[in-house]
Amino acid sequence: GRGAAGAMQSALLLALQHDSGRMERAGRRRSEAEEAEKGRMKRTIIKDWKTRLSYFLQNSSNSTKMKSKKVGKHCTYFRPSPEEAQLWSEAFDELLANKYGLAAFRAFLKSEFCEENIEFWLACEDFKKTKSPQKLTSKAKKIYNDFIEKEAPKEINIDFQTKNMIAQNIQEATHTCFSAAQKRVYSLMENNSYPRFLESEFYQELCKKTPITRAAQGT
Repeated sequence: GRGAAGAMQSALLLALQHDSGRMERAGRRRSEAEEAEKGRMKRTIIKDWKTRLSYFLQNSSNSTKMKSKKVGKHCTYFRPSPEEAQLWSEAFDELLANKYGLAAFRAFLKSEFCEENIEFWLACEDFKKTKSPQKLTSKAKKIYNDFIEKEAPKEINIDFQTKNMIAQNIQEATHTCFSAAQKRVYSLMENNSYPRFLESEFYQELCKKTPITRAAQGT
């Protein structure tokens, strides 16, 4: 009797071991699949970024209109050198002052669903350069309708008082109509989105030196 029980037990143990081996293999396969999926997601995210980036670069306002006749339709901006890209991490202004950097940051904000911040900031920059009083008034109203009023299509996140002030100021539009709101949005981007942008895969990729230059330096 006891021998049979012993045999049963060892058969059971073997079966269990076999099962756990199978489960371990399945687990390994699953985690490999997850890794592959993660890699694929990462590639897709970077690809999406690049699509958006090329869109923002081609539609970068002032430059395209001026040069389009001479150079053909699209102005291309070249990928910055790793050194140039690294400069962007030194100050938020460095990033905004660079055409490619600005386009990359816009693409990043789009992926975070808060591109209205940079669009508002750019609209304010354009507004401050406007010479004619008529244009100033019409631009002020457009900015108000697009970004400020309740339920505006690209409503920015600013406090009620600031919104009210703007509503009053745009009746007699001056260059400083949006100053307070622009400062607020700037610091919002500088403190939230900008640090996240610097940690993004995409930005890290731009800062990487390509292996070719390393080899060239070695010789």
